[in-house]
Amino acid sequence: MGPRDFEEQMRGGRLTTTEVLYYMPNHPSLLQSFLWQTVDLAPEYPRIHRFLEFWRREIDAVIHSVAISSVGVVAPARVRSAKMIGHLH
Repeated sequence: MGPRDFEEQMRGGRLTTTEVLYYMPNHPSLLQSFLWQTVDLAPEYPRIHRFLEFWRREIDAVIHSVAISSVGVVAPARVRSAKMIGHLH
């Protein structure tokens, strides 16, 4: 994650995972999956929309479905300490 991604997070960007299920025209019964992560602005997701438009224009595969999930990344660090250390023989 670079400085540009951090700046986007400060403007409301979220780490977004996109799963595209697709098939090739000559094998319509075989679904394949493509996963992609980026920082994008919810709920419009402009970067993902540009990517999907590129896919439809340039890639031979047909999109079956798209699933999007996102989570804010900028948060205080979580630290937990162990209360007990055990040994397993």
